[in-house]
Parts: sequence; C-alpha cells; structure tokens
Amino acid sequence: MTIDTAGTTTALDQHRERNADRDAIEAVQKRIANAGVEYIYYQAVTVNGRVIGKVVPAEHLLRNVEKGVNMHRTVMADFQVDRAGNLLGGGTEAAEFTAIPDLDTFAVLPWDPSVGRFFCRLYEPEHRPEVGGRPLATDVRGNLVRLHEDFTARTGLTLRTGCEPEMTWSGPGLEVHHRPDDSPAYRVDLLERSRPIYQKVISYAKALGLDMIEGDYEDPGQIELNWMFDHADLTADRLVTYRQLCRQVARELGIKASFMPKPATGMMGNGCHHNLSLWRGEENVLEEPGRRELHLTETGLHALGGILTHAAASMAVMGPTVNSYKRYWDSGQFAPSQINWGKDNKTCTVRLSANGRLEFKLPDAMVNPYLSHAVLIAAISDGLENRIDPGPPQQGSSYSSGSDAPRFTPLPLNLGEALQVFNTDPVVKAAIGEETAELYYAYKWDEWARFCGVVTDWEHTMYAEDTP
Repeated sequence: MTIDTAGTTTALDQHRERNADRDAIEAVQKRIANAGVEYIYYQAVTVNGRVIGKVVPAEHLLRNVEKGVNMHRTVMADFQVDRAGNLLGGGTEAAEFTAIPDLDTFAVLPWDPSVGRFFCRLYEPEHRPEVGGRPLATDVRGNLVRLHEDFTARTGLTLRTGCEPEMTWSGPGLEVHHRPDDSPAYRVDLLERSRPIYQKVISYAKALGLDMIEGDYEDPGQIELNWMFDHADLTADRLVTYRQLCRQVARELGIKASFMPKPATGMMGNGCHHNLSLWRGEENVLEEPGRRELHLTETGLHALGGILTHAAASMAVMGPTVNSYKRYWDSGQFAPSQINWGKDNKTCTVRLSANGRLEFKLPDAMVNPYLSHAVLIAAISDGLENRIDPGPPQQGSSYSSGSDAPRFTPLPLNLGEALQVFNTDPVVKAAIGEETAELYYAYKWDEWARFCGVVTDWEHTMYAEDTP
C-alpha cells in the first residue's frame, strides 16, 4: 500500500480497495463469461471530450482491476502539438498516468459481445515522489465525481440532468427536400426514412443502460433522441456512450454521424441543452409541491442567478469550437443571443420549461459533459452561497431589437473572446481545476489561432476580385 507525504493512504489505494470487493468482481466475471467477452476497453475522456484507452484480453481482468493500465499524460490533450511545435500537456518527457476501472461501469458492447468496456478514473503513478497515488489533475471525469460529492456534502443537494443530443446524419438516401422558408421538423415521413438509424441507436443505447424515452426529426439530417434524466455524473457517462454508439451505427449503415455544432448557415445548429434540477433526497427543491403555475423557489432563483452570472465565462466550455459560435450568430434558429432567462421562452439562455426543471441552452453537440457539469455545479453553488438574484424573466423574443438591455456580461461572439472571459472567472476555472483550466486554455487558444490564420472560401468570394 502506498502512503502519501501526509501519512495517509492515497486515492489510488482507496480505489484499489474498492475494486477488491469480491462480490463486485464476481458480478463482472459472470457477465464476461455469460456474454463471451474476450477483450475489454479501459477508457477515459480527454479535456476535449475524446474517448481514449487501451484494449486488454479479458483474462487479465484481476490484474487490471488492481494495476489498471498506464498511458502517456499528453493524451489528455489528444497528443496535440501547438503551432510552435510544443506537445501540450507536459511534453514528451511527461510521466504516464494510471487508469483504474470503476467496476460499476462495466458494459458489454451490444454490436460485438466479445468486447466489454470500463470507464476509468486516473491517478498519478504510485512511484512519483510526493504526488504518487493522487488523482490526475486533468482527469475531467474524476474531477466531476469529486466536485459533485463535495457539493452534496456541503449543501445536501444533488444535481440531476438530462441532455438533448442533437446531431446530423448524412449519406445516401438521407437527402431532404422541403419548401423554402419552412422546416422539416417533426415530420414522421422523415423519421420513417431514418428508421434504420433510430432503431439501431435506441437498441444499442438500451443495451448499454440508457433509458430511452423519445426522439424526433428536427432539421435536414438532424435527429434528437433522448434518455431519462439522472445523477449528473451518470448523464455525462451516458452522453459519451451515446456518441460512441452513434459512430458505430454510422459505420454499420455506411453513412456519417456528425456532432459539428453548426453544419450550414440557415440550418438549426446541433445543440446539447442541459435540463437540470436540484434534489434533496427525493425532493426537487426548484418547485413548490402543489403549485401549478410556472415558478421557481427561492433556492431555484439563486441557483439560476449563479448560472447566469457565470454563463459568459462558461462559454469556452459550452461552445468549445470555432464553429460553435456560428450557432449563436444565426439569429432566429432558437440558439441564445444574450444572457437571460424566461418562462417557457425558447429564445433565452435559460428556459424554465416546466416546474422543477431549467433548460440551459448554451451547450452544443461537441461539449465535454464532464466540464460542462462541473461548471454548472460551481455556478449553482456560487449562486446559492451568495444568494444571487437572476432578475426578472425575459418578456418576448430575445432576438427583438426592443428586448430588455442585458443585466449580465454579453455572450462572447467567438472562441477567442470566450477564452478571454473564461480566463477572468475564478469560479469557472476552479470548477475544472487549475491545471485542467491552463491546459484547456492553451489547447483552445491554439485552435483559435490556427483558424485566424486560415484563408477561407468566404474570403475568396468576397475579396479575390473585389478591387478596383
């Protein structure tokens, strides 16, 4: 057993002790035997939301439950080299980290039952002086788990969320024709054309533990399929799982599955709205029992005030790509254009969509759910502690030139502006941790700088033959 410099067992040892539970191990072994699993993915998620990991033959389960697998820590920044040639996240000489599986996340892949998977939590390798066995600072999934546990310990509350994962499918037979200035949204004929997609997606999702509840067709190629809300940590895992299985369905059907936030001008963007509620035990503290008109409790108003106060700084997380901001600029397509809230008002940043539920509309389809939920928890906590007033709800469309003047910092207009605001908000940065915040900023600023240096087709159209 490893003892840290404070003379106590490390987080890594505590995880290994949990994994020594014979009943939990035997339950996994039984599932492996019954399904005929031969290989297991030990997977984690990077700061950019990419799934990474290793594959190990299933007969090494007991070894990996204790020892885990090791990976180079720069993988947490996707092995990205910046424009100056520097490998982000520590460079080539950076130490590896140890990934230990969470036994309760084991699942068998429904499209190939010879393969199983675990989600892992990440730790400094035990041999490193002073830091050995500590949680890896850039483990976004482990950070969310710890942050949520601390929030619950301080407030007695848990955050429950559900996501709306819009995405675009394209390929042979999926082309859509509709009248100018109308929308193909909700057309059952287009759902029927997409039947092979939604049937496979729902079937695989249910097999992987997602309680699928409904779905619809929203814009050319855009399909949204939803599952039941749950503890925020589980929702984040399920969103990552959903993206993985959608990629698999696309491979099987010979089509493309894209989570690009804004596929084309004039089309609906691919959002990933986070619907959220706060619970004390089985009591939803955002609503008053028996009260039917739309309302928020005092606790709900303060939580909302925190979300709105930190919304601008959270944009670098909620809209994480250069393309994300095209979604907010394309006015009238139901994406937010200013920071406000409203009662069943679809043009606002936060919509009180039903008693006990707030819909946060900034996140898009490429959001890292571990970062977005961490930021939400921190913003809500700040709102509760400081009793932040969200102000009155927006009346009428937020897109109208006559709408009320904003009370909060305006929405950043591009990724560069969003990163600058992100860097000024200690609450948002602390939510994801200092090292992760620095790495995320460096990664995304390099992405923004690369874009700014690229000559686009639009510029050729506008300027190539414009003068004299």
